[in-house]
Amino acid sequence: MADSHVKMAQTTPQEVIVAVVAGLLAPLLAIVLIVQLVLGFQKEHKPDTSGEAAQQATLSRIKPFAQLAALDASAPKVEKSGQEVYDTACTACHAAGALGAPKFDNKGDWGPRIGKGYDTLIKHAIEGFNQMPARGGNGDLSDVEIARAVAYMANSGGASFKAPEAEAAAPAAAAPAAASSSKPDPAKGKAVFATNCAVCHATGVAGAPKVGDKAAWSARISQGFETLHNHALNGIRGMPAKGGNPNLPDADLVNAVGYLFTEAGGKL
Repeated sequence: MADSHVKMAQTTPQEVIVAVVAGLLAPLLAIVLIVQLVLGFQKEHKPDTSGEAAQQATLSRIKPFAQLAALDASAPKVEKSGQEVYDTACTACHAAGALGAPKFDNKGDWGPRIGKGYDTLIKHAIEGFNQMPARGGNGDLSDVEIARAVAYMANSGGASFKAPEAEAAAPAAAAPAAASSSKPDPAKGKAVFATNCAVCHATGVAGAPKVGDKAAWSARISQGFETLHNHALNGIRGMPAKGGNPNLPDADLVNAVGYLFTEAGGKL
């Protein structure tokens, strides 16, 4: 019986190897499963948005949640020119080519689209096409205004479309000149800047020239104070009218523009 006990206690090298491999198999299997799980998460992870898309997202977050405007229902609507519609509704995407939009003044982008014809491009702009929202996201724009904007952009890319006549566009453009008749006070404008303009002009978001950055402001200063006030009053490219605050008094806007103007080295 003792001899039998000794024989049972003896193990061969092959048995030892089998026992070790069996002991390691379960941890190795667990590691493989964990690695596959991590790789699956990485495959499904979406890459960060591009710089252009991030800028558009920033503008979307900082724009006013709602806007109030007192309108005279009996007053006739003064329709915008193609450039005015582009500056207020189209530039956010078409200036940078965001979301696949054809860039303004880029013949390579516009060539295939121009070949579809003016009427087709107007239809796409009115109804929306691919990632472009209907009427550029501004439901107040008329078909005529949309047609003018399409012609303005397409013609910059090599087309020769004839836009509908822009009636009453000239009188509307003359109004801002009288609005800035008050002399700017940069000292008061600093406080207006802090509450209305700093969100973009303090950081340079979406291409806004940073306050005090003379290099960024140089070309703008050369246009003169009245032109910059007009841009701030009506909006231009990605900048909303009055910095997104429609209730901002024009005297405050004049002072804020004066503050930015003088901080960049401009002389009033």
